[in-house]
Amino acid sequence: KNMNRGYYTAAQAMINQQRILDAISNNVSNVNTAGYRKDEIVTNTFQEELYLVNSRTETSGTSYQTYVDTSKTNLEQGSLEYTGSRYDIAIYGNVYFNIKHENGNVYQTRNGQFELDDEGYLILGRSGRVQGLNGDIYLGSDDFEINDLGQIITDEGVVDNLLLTYIPVNANVDKFGENLYTYLGEETLPEGETFTIIQGAFEKSNVDSVKEMTQAMEAQRMYEASSKILQYFDTLNRRSAQEIAQI
Repeated sequence: KNMNRGYYTAAQAMINQQRILDAISNNVSNVNTAGYRKDEIVTNTFQEELYLVNSRTETSGTSYQTYVDTSKTNLEQGSLEYTGSRYDIAIYGNVYFNIKHENGNVYQTRNGQFELDDEGYLILGRSGRVQGLNGDIYLGSDDFEINDLGQIITDEGVVDNLLLTYIPVNANVDKFGENLYTYLGEETLPEGETFTIIQGAFEKSNVDSVKEMTQAMEAQRMYEASSKILQYFDTLNRRSAQEIAQI
């Protein structure tokens, strides 16, 4: 039984490391995606009683096994790149832009590389139209400014304000595509929480490629070690089966 337990533990470890490698691969491939938030694999442990009955605990001892619980999006601030373009908008703080997708849903994002569509509305590429307090933001031309509070200013004065959603850095979000998110928590900005809107810059991904590659090498080594252990237990199991057959 201990042998089988070791076999399953090694197999589970391989699955864990493979999921970690998959997440790292996706993060690295999006290192240049504006507003991208990296994914991290969360592992938990469960005790032996999940696969051993209590009557055998005293003789077998207590062991622990890790398993992949879920993946979590890391919402830490990314660095800013200054371009001077009035269509590049960055946020410093824990608020997000709102984009109305063509499917009718509104998603949050930190990708502020905007542009105008043919009708004069502010859009985020093919993701949809940028939302203001009055709905879709209509500009008509590129003669506009956005101040640090998110107010949109044209020759007519303040025409709208960016619709911003507060998402705490430790929140759980659901991803839609690479840099759109859905958040179901409290969206009201807490008292004392501040943010700054910066026109002429955009936020890059929060992926540290060096750190990701280091973690990838560690995960690969763990995967290979677990694979060797699995092969060892497989060999032992086959030998045991052969010996039993000869009795």
